[in-house]
Amino acid sequence: MPARLDAETPRHPEKAHRPDSPIPRKPDWIRVKAPVSREYHETRKLIRANRLHTVCEEAACPNIGECWAQRHATVMILGSVCTRACTFCNVATGRPDLLDPHEPERVAEALAGLGLAHVVVTSVDRDDLDDGGAGHFARTIRAIRARAPGTTIEVLTPDFLRKDGAVEQVVEARPDVYNHNLETVPRLYATVRPGARYFHSLRLLDRVKRLDPAIFTKSGIMVGLGEEKGEVLQVMDDLRAAEVDFLTIGQYLQPTPKHHAVERFVTPEEFDSYRKHAQGKGFLMVAASPLTRSSYHAGDDFAKLRAAREAKLAASG
Repeated sequence: MPARLDAETPRHPEKAHRPDSPIPRKPDWIRVKAPVSREYHETRKLIRANRLHTVCEEAACPNIGECWAQRHATVMILGSVCTRACTFCNVATGRPDLLDPHEPERVAEALAGLGLAHVVVTSVDRDDLDDGGAGHFARTIRAIRARAPGTTIEVLTPDFLRKDGAVEQVVEARPDVYNHNLETVPRLYATVRPGARYFHSLRLLDRVKRLDPAIFTKSGIMVGLGEEKGEVLQVMDDLRAAEVDFLTIGQYLQPTPKHHAVERFVTPEEFDSYRKHAQGKGFLMVAASPLTRSSYHAGDDFAKLRAAREAKLAASG
């Protein structure tokens, strides 16, 4: 098993010094029921038996009950401890896990057993690795292709900041969807995503499309962090300039009092407005709602994404 933080090590030691921000009561439109279904517990058992990490658990996703009931899960490779300290994220930060060289094959075997039509593979940031974990992503994609050739593959990668050649390794393995989230507007990066660079992330998405135009590109942001509407619209324009195909927008939910405060809850009507603006700017797909997350309904959305591209090509032909 990969090395983990010691049991007595706080999950977020780097956040311990931050003042508490009370977690506000959620509005009615954003509450979800606790997972209780038989299918949820079966999926949980399979994930435990195969020693998989999932972002569903590590990031405390509110949709875990619905997704696991449908046997949808986002697998997290490269361990479960991140080298970054983003203030919105509930994934543990600290000394990284040892890299498991057998993880790609183990993940592929487990996913083949689940019989999924579409899988999402993500990871923690691994700034400690020479390639940021890109080679591990590529090996995982190839292992899944070998074990489950009918399964479509979506990757949600880190930004590979200062890791020359990393993006090229992942693209060469030919995932069907390449997702990298901007997370928020540029003005808030210093407080929300301090280890990242907005324009570097944009360049990554642009690079993917230039390397292989057939790969769908995808990105997402959270709202409710203190951004202004005009800033969100500018992010949309920046993503379209990079030819990103799919945009997701969801409500930020504060994991603990030590995390970034929720500045406000964006209403369903505002999400609908964002969706219409994004569609007008030319995205092939837009998912915008309070509970939207990067991998939420990823399989169904991939089918819609492919159909939208085919319709666009037919119209232009």
